[in-house]
Amino acid sequence: MQETIDLAAGPQHPNQFALLRQRRFAPFFWTQFAGAANDNLFKFAFTVMVTYQLSVGWLPPKMAGLVIGALFILPFLLFSATSGQLTDKWDKTRMFRFVKNLEIGIMLLAAWGFYAANVPVLLGCTFLMGLHSTLFGPVKFAYLPQVLRSSELTGGNGMVEMGTFVAILLGNVAGGLLVAVPEIGHLQVAIACVALAVVGRVVAQFIPSAPATDPGLVVNWNPVTETWRNLRLAHGNLVVFRSLLGISWMWFFGAVFLSQFPSFAKEVLHGDEQVASLLLVVFSIGIGTGSLLCEVLSRRHVEIGLVPLGAIGMSVFAIDLYFASRGLPPADGLHLLAFVSQPAHWRVIADLALLSLFAGLYSVPMYALIQMRSQPTHRARIIAANNILNALFMIASSVIAGALLGAGASIPQIFLCVGIANAVVAGYIFLLVPEYLLRFVAWMVSHIVYRFKVRGDEHIPVEGAAILACNHVSFVDAVLLMAASPRPIVFLMDHRIFRVPVLGWLFRLAKAIPIAPRAEDPVAYEAAFAAAAKVLQDGNLLGIFPEGGITRDGTLQPFKGGIMKILETAPVPVVPMALTNLWGSYFSRVEQGGAMVRPFRRGVFNRVGLNVGAAMTVAETTPEALRARVDTLLRART
Repeated sequence: MQETIDLAAGPQHPNQFALLRQRRFAPFFWTQFAGAANDNLFKFAFTVMVTYQLSVGWLPPKMAGLVIGALFILPFLLFSATSGQLTDKWDKTRMFRFVKNLEIGIMLLAAWGFYAANVPVLLGCTFLMGLHSTLFGPVKFAYLPQVLRSSELTGGNGMVEMGTFVAILLGNVAGGLLVAVPEIGHLQVAIACVALAVVGRVVAQFIPSAPATDPGLVVNWNPVTETWRNLRLAHGNLVVFRSLLGISWMWFFGAVFLSQFPSFAKEVLHGDEQVASLLLVVFSIGIGTGSLLCEVLSRRHVEIGLVPLGAIGMSVFAIDLYFASRGLPPADGLHLLAFVSQPAHWRVIADLALLSLFAGLYSVPMYALIQMRSQPTHRARIIAANNILNALFMIASSVIAGALLGAGASIPQIFLCVGIANAVVAGYIFLLVPEYLLRFVAWMVSHIVYRFKVRGDEHIPVEGAAILACNHVSFVDAVLLMAASPRPIVFLMDHRIFRVPVLGWLFRLAKAIPIAPRAEDPVAYEAAFAAAAKVLQDGNLLGIFPEGGITRDGTLQPFKGGIMKILETAPVPVVPMALTNLWGSYFSRVEQGGAMVRPFRRGVFNRVGLNVGAAMTVAETTPEALRARVDTLLRART
């Protein structure tokens, strides 16, 4: 019997690297690592062979990279939809092993192609390796949410992203070195490709079973109609669909830089092949570093607030790369040491490293969000839709970059255009999906304005409806609760807070529900409770402040009875919360004076906290009992 994974029984790990010691993750990681390395070893060795070593009249060297790249991407357009269906229908482990068996067959054929220097055979293998990657993509990203907890998704995706780019780097380096060895280079590449495929298949044997999520699915073998159906399926969840567009834009952005590295190194930086390789190394290390930083910066949540931060960094350093690469001193074929010895080049390297680091911060939370928010029954088909969009955006990047070059634009000018376009596209996406912007503000407040520590966050439900009931200390209480929760929260808030500049706009963007006293506006009062009940009936989180207003003296005020009115129409669990050490800070009132009048009255980076208690049932909940539970949490601060 095949082993399966029980998430609840597995131990919590101290960090994302500890996943490499766990059966549910390590064999999968090394399987995808070997596959990515093999893809790139094969492609780069083949490119070098037809560019430098063979004379193929119908495939000129300047076209070789473009043709090989296009053949590799084509299967993503043709077969991603079918791949997504098979992944949802079959056990994920069965898919892994099938794909790895296919890879061995392709590499045996490619080994003969390298040995015989048969270009048509190797072009066919390029298409087949694209098919291999097309089949592997959906199962790779659909497997992770089946075997990782929600708190591990960001770290797991970060490890996969880091591993993929390291594998790309090592594959390119190995392919270039092996194929260049006189007389035996082609044989060495053939042996290495087959060996990597076999290693990947052996490791895949140890991946535990991940059962099919939709075993009754009837496969539609028509790629055109199924591709359209997948895109419509993804569009059914607008947050997920727009996140797919955001990821595809990142691939557009990255493809522009990766495709231009050889020409950028030669024509702008005046360097040789070693300098071009350095750019690839720096880019890969930057992506890997940014991917790994996501878990540290997100407190092990799926923290999409990092996405705007990543987008800002991508634009800033892409634009600065344009200015850094202008007016460099002329030279002729600088070797690596000569290139790095000139201080004028350090800024270029720094821009490229930081640009790619922020790209890692941008992409990993988006992948994790898609995995978490997609329905398990068709998660792989959503990933397949993402692969289709990625391929289209990468093709578009090649066409647009080629058109700009044809129109006389320089490579630095293309980088400038992409940096500006990234700012425009990212801003548009964040306005369409305000959750990204809201989480970014929450992340900034909880990491820069305050040093925010959450205790008991495991009590915040990761699915299903619940009321989050918290004491009310400051004007940014809701923002801090947003930062603590892995899911969006809809807040029921005093209507007067919507008049506060900036914060009022922010809460309106968050679709917070304004509530006025019954005596002041009975119609708005009833409408607020009806809206709150609808939030819970839809299975979402509702945040309330039962005191009815911000405390004026720092003490916990009596709780009002509005929560009982909500529970009458939507009986859901109530999670008590207590914000600690926030009284007296800039956004809170003080006994002598109002809020937001003395920015540094408590210094900077104040330590504040949130204590979260176990959920109370409807039967347990009364205003008095809830207040007592919050008061206990308030006194538990350390």
